Amino acid sequence: MPRSAAQTAALLASPDDTEAQFYEALQHADLDHLMALWADDEEIACVHPGGPRIVGMTAIRAAFEAVFQRGNVNVHPERVRRLHSGDCAIHHVLERVQLHTKDQAPAPTSWVIATNVYLKTALGWRLVLHHASPGNAGDIQELVADAGTLH
Repeated sequence: MPRSAAQTAALLASPDDTEAQFYEALQHADLDHLMALWADDEEIACVHPGGPRIVGMTAIRAAFEAVFQRGNVNVHPERVRRLHSGDCAIHHVLERVQLHTKDQAPAPTSWVIATNVYLKTALGWRLVLHHASPGNAGDIQELVADAGTLH
């Protein structure tokens, strides 16, 4: 039975809730669940590693459908950093990715640096941008400088 809008909003009570469901949908190649996490807005966007900017629900759905045709995406967010202000949250993460083929044969682990942007809507926190760039194992090490004095 499909969830009501109120039930869905309750499940997306925080950006962390939405992010957890996003990665779960990738891991299960669940296109409908994945697309239900996006905001209902013409300007939502997605960039896959090394790919072009994809704008709009229809184009994003087609892009993820193509990804899932190759199998599920075994992806785990690590080193999540969060910026949250009002109705907007930005998470930048290091993703540990292991793609699987249709026969579930694992491929080597790869690393992706991603930024996920969420907006609070009447239906809970929704994804408005997923931007992923190719990374490497060296990205596990973060370069963090002391903020010091701005002026």
